[in-house]
Amino acid sequence: MVPTQSAERSSSCTIEAVMSVDARGQVVLPKDIRERAGIAPGDRLAVVFWGEEGDVCCITLIKASHFNGMVTTLLSPMAEDLAGRGEQD
Repeated sequence: MVPTQSAERSSSCTIEAVMSVDARGQVVLPKDIRERAGIAPGDRLAVVFWGEEGDVCCITLIKASHFNGMVTTLLSPMAEDLAGRGEQD
């Protein structure tokens, strides 16, 4: 089976830009990246570190509005499971 273009995009990881950190520790996201990601002034971004044993190898930015939904989706089943276990005790 040959993956469709949309399937390829959903699982892709690409380098879109290389940015610099200024003396104050700030990074500017280029306009085309902000537009493609739908990031507007005032949007909040969650910073997620990826690494091992305290060493950070990757930093991911996730729009806070999406991050909240992701956390709810991931944690709700666990919370329900824990609540169910508490009722059984």
